[in-house]
Amino acid sequence: MTTKKRILFTGGSGKAGKHVVPYLLDQGHRVVNVDLAPLDHPGVDNLTADITDSGQMFNVMSSYANFDELEPGTGVPPFDAVVHFAAIPRILIHPDNETFRVNTIGTYNVIEAAVKLGIRKIVIASSETTYGICFADGRRDPATLPLDEDYDIDPMDSYGLSKVVNEKTARAFALRSGFDIYALRIGNVVEPHEYAQNFPTYFANPEMRRRNAFCYIDARDLGQIVDLCLAKDGLGFEVFNAGNNTNGMNIPTAELAERFFPGVPFTREMGENEALFSNRKIRDVLGFKEQHDWREYVKG
Repeated sequence: MTTKKRILFTGGSGKAGKHVVPYLLDQGHRVVNVDLAPLDHPGVDNLTADITDSGQMFNVMSSYANFDELEPGTGVPPFDAVVHFAAIPRILIHPDNETFRVNTIGTYNVIEAAVKLGIRKIVIASSETTYGICFADGRRDPATLPLDEDYDIDPMDSYGLSKVVNEKTARAFALRSGFDIYALRIGNVVEPHEYAQNFPTYFANPEMRRRNAFCYIDARDLGQIVDLCLAKDGLGFEVFNAGNNTNGMNIPTAELAERFFPGVPFTREMGENEALFSNRKIRDVLGFKEQHDWREYVKG
């Protein structure tokens, strides 16, 4: 059972956040969502703020969550943790330089404010795009498979690069402070309604999923991963792939690799359907137990 925490969550109104925040609320945590638009969900407190403004980040992290916190008369309660998901979510929404600016400066501001205010647990959203396949120019193979946290991440795009920089920023602050800062390389997020909506198309056209290395993370399982990060203390800086146990595809792993990544060497033996985007570390270190296999929602 996780200790109930007071959590500041940036980007809780986004595709992943709007599922992760309710999961954290269900675990008994208090969540203040900091975003440019509020999350309309029972029990969540909302503050509108811009992550690229350092002063706003210091301010929201030293703010009341809601009116009820005025009642004790003991001042603003401290936050126990910061979860940072706010970002421009991919390339080709804003110009590349703006994507890079918002994501890197925003992450610096969030982590700096948290560390300088003494918030000892910080979880940030990195991305599977750091592995360099997703937004590559042309068809690009990984150097090795499976994709795991020791891989030499090497994206060529502004979004993936921003996430690499954010991991380095997190590591620097963790080294300086001694606090726990965990970076989640989040796989392709799937909302509950998207299984029936999208997976049959993926199965008919598997090439569509090659750039994601066939990975997926159920948005609710991502909630569990974040909660496990909040409960696990003392690791310092760590990177975790946040993905489900198997590939989001109805083709066995060996055949999938042979067809779509021919000649790419494997660094270890793989299970029959084990994900090419490996989640072994979150299972071993955090105790992640998948709750939402795509096979529960789609006939393969």
